[in-house]
Parts: sequence; C-alpha cells; structure tokens
Amino acid sequence: MKIIKTVFEIPKMDCPSEENLIRVKLNSIEGILKLEFDLVNRKLSVYHSDNLELIEKSILEINLGGKIISSEEIELKEIEEESNQKQILWIVLAINFSFFLIEIITGIISNSMGLVADSLDMLADAFVYGISLYAVGSTIERKKRVATLAGLFQLTLAIIGFVEVIRRFLGLEKIPDFEVMIVVSFFAAIANGICLYLLQKSRSNEAHIKASMIFTSNDVIINIGVIVAGILVLIFNSQIPDLIVGSIVFVLVISGAIRILKLGK
Repeated sequence: MKIIKTVFEIPKMDCPSEENLIRVKLNSIEGILKLEFDLVNRKLSVYHSDNLELIEKSILEINLGGKIISSEEIELKEIEEESNQKQILWIVLAINFSFFLIEIITGIISNSMGLVADSLDMLADAFVYGISLYAVGSTIERKKRVATLAGLFQLTLAIIGFVEVIRRFLGLEKIPDFEVMIVVSFFAAIANGICLYLLQKSRSNEAHIKASMIFTSNDVIINIGVIVAGILVLIFNSQIPDLIVGSIVFVLVISGAIRILKLGK
C-alpha cells in the first residue's frame, strides 16, 4: 500500500484543545493512517493513502490557518502502536482527576479560592486527556457530544467560581488557611512533576505526548502561584492574594472550556 506523508503548517495551532479539534475534524476521513502533531513548531504530519484534497479542505475549515509545506511518498512500514503512550495518558488523567477531587475538597474546607480554581484547572486537563483517549475508535458524533458536555460542565463551574471570587472581593470573608494552601499545592506540584517526567521519559513525536507536556508544564506554574499566594496570605493576613490567583486561574479555565466546546461543533 502506498503511504504518503503530508506536512501542514498550522499557525494558530498551539494547544491540546486545538489538536483535538483537528483530530475530530479529520477522524471521518478514510485513508488517514496516522497523525503526528508538533505544537511547538505548529506543524501537523498526516500519514495517508488517499484523499489529500479532502484533508486539506477539512483543515482549512477549522480556521486555524494551514498550508501544505511538503508531501511525499514514503516506504511502506508498520504504523507504530501507541499503547504505551495511551497508558501514560491514562496515568496522567488519573493523577489530574485525583488532585481535582483533593483540591476542590480542601479548597472548600480551607476557604481558598486559589485551590478551588486550581482544582478546576486539573479537571480541565483531565477532560482534555479523556477526550483524546475516548476519541480512539469512537464515532465522530459521540466524540462531539462528549466534548460539548465536558466543555459546558467546566465552563459552568468556572463561571460559578469566578462569581464567588467577585463576591468575596466585595464582602468580608474568613482568611484562607494558608497552611492547607501551601501543603496541598506543594503535593499537586509534585504530582504534576511526576506527570511531566513520565511524558518526557516516553517522549517521541506522537500527538498527545507533546501536547500533554505543554499542559502539564503550565500546571506546575499554577501550583507555584497558589503556593506564593499562600505565603502572601500569611505575610499580609489578607485573602486578597488568594482571590487574585483564583481569578487568574478561573480565567484560564474558562478559556480552556471555550476551546473544548469548539470540539463539539
């Protein structure tokens, strides 16, 4: 069987949500054997046997930009199994979802909006990994429904959280428990560090690995932000640092939810 490798440059593709958007769009096209995403350089390699015109048309319809920079026939070879990478993504998903539960519970108990916001960021990551894994072997209609439900759920939680932040800015609230903020965020940072290590250890040019590394690196930065907020709460005996960090993270979560919703269109 003839195999063609066509490389696209997609200028506006720079996050896992946009990668999944492209995957959903291309899923129903016959003849595609494998997709390789390079988010850093904004390139997509499509291994296919046919339908190049349809592939190009579908990519352009996503409105992320896109042009063919090379297309060549390659030698017939076995398409690599992605089971090991899928296993890693399952581990990363489990860690993110576990810390979503831990952080949202401790965030409510400690009165910390920073922890609550960070928990929703963890949930957002779990959604993206889950949609990526669920996409394999599933119908395009089912994938779109899952993406829409996940995006709406995440968006609803983030908006409720953001409204609560505004309410706390305007009213008097109990000072957050800085010790819980620092300790929980510290362990969340370790968990994300483990995720990043696993992703780097199995690093290849495969799709979800690079995307997940970018996502997880951002998570570590957010965890550090919550730790810093906890220290500032201690120093100034004020809830303002916690609310500022919570506001920033909620905005990021809302942005992520909107990206996920695009998958359902």
